[in-house]
Amino acid sequence: MPGLCFLSLSLLSVKRRTSYPVVTEQVEKAGEATAQAQPTQKASRPRGRPKGSKNRNRREVTLSPSLRFIQEHIKRLLQQIGEAFKVVYFIFDGELGHHDALQMVRQVGLHLVSKLRYNSALYWPYTGPYAGRGPRRKYGKKLDYRNIPSAYLQATSIEEGIETNIYQMSLWHKKFAEMLNIVVIVKRHLQTHKTAHVVLFSSDLMLGYAPLIDYYRLRFQLEFNFRDAKQYWGLEDFMSVNEKPVYNSANLAMFMVNVSQALIRPMRAQWPAFSVNDLKAWFRGRKYVVETLKLLPVMPDSVFILVFRTS
Repeated sequence: MPGLCFLSLSLLSVKRRTSYPVVTEQVEKAGEATAQAQPTQKASRPRGRPKGSKNRNRREVTLSPSLRFIQEHIKRLLQQIGEAFKVVYFIFDGELGHHDALQMVRQVGLHLVSKLRYNSALYWPYTGPYAGRGPRRKYGKKLDYRNIPSAYLQATSIEEGIETNIYQMSLWHKKFAEMLNIVVIVKRHLQTHKTAHVVLFSSDLMLGYAPLIDYYRLRFQLEFNFRDAKQYWGLEDFMSVNEKPVYNSANLAMFMVNVSQALIRPMRAQWPAFSVNDLKAWFRGRKYVVETLKLLPVMPDSVFILVFRTS
């Protein structure tokens, strides 16, 4: 089914719990789909390490076209921000929960906050004695999600019959070149004893569990931007087909999302549930009042009562 795909980079305000889209670009998927449809076959070679090969720096990765696309626009956004304020973290969902994405983000000077697969193989740092030969052992025992040591328990709570335990530790993943700041959220139903867990991570080893979880949750505010852009500002309705009009239409819709949020913020001081529909009704009512007053005859002895209602 034909459609359009957009990449949107947004600035998240932790204080206001709001997402402000800044960069919106159309994503081309045709080239990647063709490349995936025709995978290249690797030439067979003898087992073991080739003779004369040297150790490579695992931090020097070859980025895929999609990661290069994201990185280029991150650099563009950071250049636009300049010295106005400092951006520290880049938040993305589990699609970028891999080593290449982490290195892509680190190359632009940011830390990644993302999610790993629930069954990711994580290892404790090895703390045993040195074997006396060869490189020092790096990986210890594999993490057992069902039996995480209580020493790493950071918080626990019970709500509506579900117990939530939050663990934080620094662990190794064999596909990552750097140690990861891991936060495991384990939920257990007290009656059925069924458990489920989520694995979040960050490249910043000093980031606490509470802000790490909070930052990842804030990522969902970007979904509200797309919802408002489609529902109120024409992102789903424009009829343009050429590249430049499509770009203008998408960015205009996202721009109106920012404008509406700026106008709604002072209104919510008096009406906490003030929404985009209320905002449109407010300005539509003001427009009607102004136009009506222009049509009224000038009668100095008359008294007018202005009645205005929003719903």
